[in-house]
Amino acid sequence: MENKIIRIGTRDSELALWQAHTVQNTLENLGYQTTLVPVKSTGDIVLDKPLYELGITGIFTKTLDIAMINDDIDIAVHSMKDVPTALPKGIVEAAILERANVQDILLHKGLDFLDGEGTIATGSLRRQAQWLHKFPNHKVVDLRGNVNTRIQKLNDSDWNGAIFAAAGLERINLKPKEYIDLNWMTPAPAQGAMLVVAKEKDAYCLDALSNLNHTDSKICVHIEREFLRELEGGCTAPIGALAEIKGNQIYFTGVLFSLDGKDKIEVCKTIKIEDRKDFGIQCAQEVLNSGGRELMKKIKADLK
Repeated sequence: MENKIIRIGTRDSELALWQAHTVQNTLENLGYQTTLVPVKSTGDIVLDKPLYELGITGIFTKTLDIAMINDDIDIAVHSMKDVPTALPKGIVEAAILERANVQDILLHKGLDFLDGEGTIATGSLRRQAQWLHKFPNHKVVDLRGNVNTRIQKLNDSDWNGAIFAAAGLERINLKPKEYIDLNWMTPAPAQGAMLVVAKEKDAYCLDALSNLNHTDSKICVHIEREFLRELEGGCTAPIGALAEIKGNQIYFTGVLFSLDGKDKIEVCKTIKIEDRKDFGIQCAQEVLNSGGRELMKKIKADLK
């Protein structure tokens, strides 16, 4: 085995470091040498022109993309739902690990408010729209920051609750007693999945990471992201998608909501695993042809 130390890039939040350590431990158990390179993620890094032209989007992944292009790191570990559907030139998917819990959960301070008025916090348009669809009397406020920061903000506020991905809280043992599973909420495409990216020409790292792939997880998240890419065309919108394998069938649910949650377009389909080519695209086309085109235009206009 070539004696190369694989430099693993990660954001420096507790959850990101947990994910990076998981990849590190797996690689080291396989006999590879690694080192962690934590990188502060800032959405406002000043990018010089050439990097911009590489098509880098994604506030959480941008810093690590740049570190990789500058050859400061060899691979990067991401929560897959944060990764734009188009990766920068020269960077490729190297591994998708076995997926964790896909559900969203509500952390709360008591549930009396569900029948009346209440305030829920989330930074996600998808969660906001689905919450308002079910609870139109409630108010949704914006909540940003890493998991620890968001829990602290909830504790310090007069909000009734905040919505989190179950996987993130479970990974770093922050899931409190006071929560409810939001099993009616369609998760973000690839929620609960971890993605490792590498440079397209780095055969050593690509070969190392090929050992970490989980086939069923990969099949499902690819369908979900295909659905997302076909629908959004580079625009952020309240889109949920979940593909699940049961036996030799793939069960898929995809949703598109208006920002206020009033309009909902849903597609539910089942297909054999071997017939999955372009399945996500077909599901997205069904949504677009059922009023989704007009709804996407309205969302883009409202977000300007």
